[in-house]
Amino acid sequence: MTPGTELLTVPQVMARLQLGRSAVYDLLRSGQLASITLGRARRIPAHALADFIRTRLDQEAAA
Repeated sequence: MTPGTELLTVPQVMARLQLGRSAVYDLLRSGQLASITLGRARRIPAHALADFIRTRLDQEAAA
């Protein structure tokens, strides 16, 4: 992780993807969306969210 990397909370990711809490945690659990844990807090690097979206767009385009 580079200095200045934005870390998003689960509610922020929920809002950006317009998904519910369970759906976001399913993505985290399955490894489709990368995250780090700081104490008890789960944080998603903004670049990991961008990578996830890009991967999904590529998959949709290939289908």
